[in-house]
Amino acid sequence: MHGLLMAPFARILALCALSLATAQGARAQHLPDTVTTDVLRVCGDPGNMPFSERKEDGFENKIAAIIADELKIKVRYYWLTQGPGFVRNTLGTGLCDVIMGQAFGSDLVQTTNPYYRSAYTLVTRAGEFDGVTALDDPRLKGKSIGVIAGTPPVNRMGELGLVSAMKAYAPYQLDPSRKYQTVAAEIVAALASKEIDAAVLWGPAAGWLAKQSGTSMTVVPLLKEPERPPMAYRIAMGVRIGENDWKRSLNAVLRKRKADIDKVLRDYDVPLLDEEENKLVAPGER
Repeated sequence: MHGLLMAPFARILALCALSLATAQGARAQHLPDTVTTDVLRVCGDPGNMPFSERKEDGFENKIAAIIADELKIKVRYYWLTQGPGFVRNTLGTGLCDVIMGQAFGSDLVQTTNPYYRSAYTLVTRAGEFDGVTALDDPRLKGKSIGVIAGTPPVNRMGELGLVSAMKAYAPYQLDPSRKYQTVAAEIVAALASKEIDAAVLWGPAAGWLAKQSGTSMTVVPLLKEPERPPMAYRIAMGVRIGENDWKRSLNAVLRKRKADIDKVLRDYDVPLLDEEENKLVAPGER
């Protein structure tokens, strides 16, 4: 999930840049908000499906289009590959006004109200691990499990003694010759080709990638894990710190267009959880 894997040093740099940019903008305009009002300027990754893509066919692209429609303006993207420095070099420099898909309560940005809640998932080839719903299931012992290094499941897997056979993939691979658009896509491909036995991935990526893999897969949200490390997160939009009017405007749109946003999320097989309880929510229940 795009905003959760920043290194501590990168977090400090980004926060400083955001604070400086916000302060400078406020002094220049004598207003807390420096948002461009005639267009929705979105910070986006040009190759991060199912979240976003330059062709604007990711679910965050679709949700941005809903926001723009409600505001009666057009969307304009500033594209930058997700990774350390993403917030600092997009929102922090004033090139755009909103980042889609930020963990609620992020310390890098000010977040809107969350527009969905989801969880990490166990992804397996259909029929091979039926009934496995938690990482402490003995059937996972000794199995090769693909996971993105630095994500919360890695800590949990370490507690359970699953690290010895675990295959950790680097979160940011900037090699232009890489075969797959994202690391999550590479892991799902490895699962499809039987290079690994299972995968633990952020649910909003896992659902869509599993369906696109060409191999029948089962995606099970990890709803029975301990609260620490957390496996479920509320996802919001990120705006510059101090731009409260802009945040309130986005919150109003999120409330009004909730049904439309939910439909987009379900169309992309995002596992949607109850706001408080770790349970899946059926269509129409949210």
